[in-house]
Amino acid sequence: MNTADPLCDRRPSVCNAAAYRFLSLDDLKQLRDELKQLCRRLALKGTILLAPEGLNLFVAGTSEAVHELLARLPLRPGDIKFSTSETQPYSRMLVRLKKEIIAFGIPVPRTAPRVSPRELKQWLDEGRPLTLLDTRNDYEVRMGTFRGALDLGLRHFRDFPEASARLQHLRETPVVTFCTGGIRCEKAAPWLETQGFSQVWQLDGGILRYFEEVGGEHYNGECFVFDRRVGVDPALLETDSVVCPVCLAPLTQQEQADSRYLRGQSCPYCFRDEISEAQAALNRAGRPLPGSRPAQNRVPLNIPARCHGLTLRQALLELFPKIEDWSNLRDHQGQTPDWERLVQAGERYLRVTESQVEPDVCAEIQVLYLDEALLLINKPAPLPMHPCGRFERNTLRHLLEVAFAPQVPRPAHRLDANTTGLVVCARNHHFARLLQSQFARGTVQKHYLALVHGHPPEDEFEVNLPVSGPVAEAGARDTGQGLPAVTCFRLLERRGDNSLLEVRPLTGRTNQIRLHLWSLGHPVLGDPSYLPQLGRADRQTLTPGHPGMHLHSWKIRLRHPLTGAAFEYECPLPEWCS
Repeated sequence: MNTADPLCDRRPSVCNAAAYRFLSLDDLKQLRDELKQLCRRLALKGTILLAPEGLNLFVAGTSEAVHELLARLPLRPGDIKFSTSETQPYSRMLVRLKKEIIAFGIPVPRTAPRVSPRELKQWLDEGRPLTLLDTRNDYEVRMGTFRGALDLGLRHFRDFPEASARLQHLRETPVVTFCTGGIRCEKAAPWLETQGFSQVWQLDGGILRYFEEVGGEHYNGECFVFDRRVGVDPALLETDSVVCPVCLAPLTQQEQADSRYLRGQSCPYCFRDEISEAQAALNRAGRPLPGSRPAQNRVPLNIPARCHGLTLRQALLELFPKIEDWSNLRDHQGQTPDWERLVQAGERYLRVTESQVEPDVCAEIQVLYLDEALLLINKPAPLPMHPCGRFERNTLRHLLEVAFAPQVPRPAHRLDANTTGLVVCARNHHFARLLQSQFARGTVQKHYLALVHGHPPEDEFEVNLPVSGPVAEAGARDTGQGLPAVTCFRLLERRGDNSLLEVRPLTGRTNQIRLHLWSLGHPVLGDPSYLPQLGRADRQTLTPGHPGMHLHSWKIRLRHPLTGAAFEYECPLPEWCS
């Protein structure tokens, strides 16, 4: 295979190669080990992804080293795109095994026809009626795209199937999909075909090949690339764009001129608002309550892989055995679906409730702490954290989205609707991943305060009792069923017939603290579901003005996702605790 390219023969530039190919691969572990050794010997840096469906790579080094690596791989000259840079754009060499070389989550045939860059330019020169569909993520699109292109506002390529459901009006019109190098279109374009789009093409080689063959006509801005160069112009030369080290947003020169851009500290997308401004925004978001106005409730329902091939009726019975009435279910066109239709993994439906007014909640959210990565709040009660049941807009998540738009703070853990206190949120998706991994590993120390019925016989004790889902059975202790759950308790004070406890959950099961105390005969005061004498009630979320449930998220200790240093915070105490 002759992969020589004049771009990589200029000195003293670093040669950059990007390539992918869909083909069946086996013996992936052996291939990974061979490529690791080869790249180490050739002093190459970058990333190579290997999957049963093919390979994807971005590597940089000397021209000779790059070409020696490419010659080892089952690539064709047309699969490879070259560019140059003055410095090495990657910090290390990774060779990884993946389930997919581009995450999509749904198998699709790769059958969509291609249009070459020269042919697409001719179509655009002629003013041919067509829709240019950008399949990249929102932060990539911000740096540049084709004039008049349709942006789906994707946060991740896995969202494409759901987002494309909004394009049904284009099913009979010509659509050309494009992305950075063409790999995402290998799945996006065929997916549109499976959804009934009759005229779909994918731009062969993506934006980078378009730049290489025809330049920048009909394109505005630059193209985001996934290395230290950040962006390249239509001449495939590195631009002056940078990445904000705080939130990882790519920033053009214009965005760097923004007064909110402080090098190494903040940018227009993660600017450190004063706590008072954040508090004012939350106050506006909750007054009046968003759910106090009648509005259509649209709750998405996703078909998981385990239901692939079932009829819709069977899938619903498998997923929600206790729900009998599905008259409000709609497909992506807003129509009543065919209940005997065979469903596919990843299909999306909506449960639509017309003109619903949601129950009142308490929206007096207090901002406690704010920095580049973290938002800490004192959650009131009752206030559900996430959409569920009767609550869609009267939730913490919705109020945060309204107050902080266009940012989307993400809670890193959950509290019951009736539990008050400290909630840790990440300022963007990057820090959310870092925080949530700490919670998943159990390295975060959480302390609660609880006022309970009765007096535990010991001052310090531990409960190791499985929790079987959101609603545990009273016999869980005896049957041993459910997920492992461990909670430590320390008696702080006896108050008449009640006791104030410090609580430290070592695991994070739903309703864990409440269930463990209830199983001991010391339920939390005001708990609407778990009652004294092992009583149970169907009531879930309390109403504002009710005495409330006496469980409070008090203190937390974790690793700061930006600095890695130990971070502790203590929430103010409620009146019943002081």
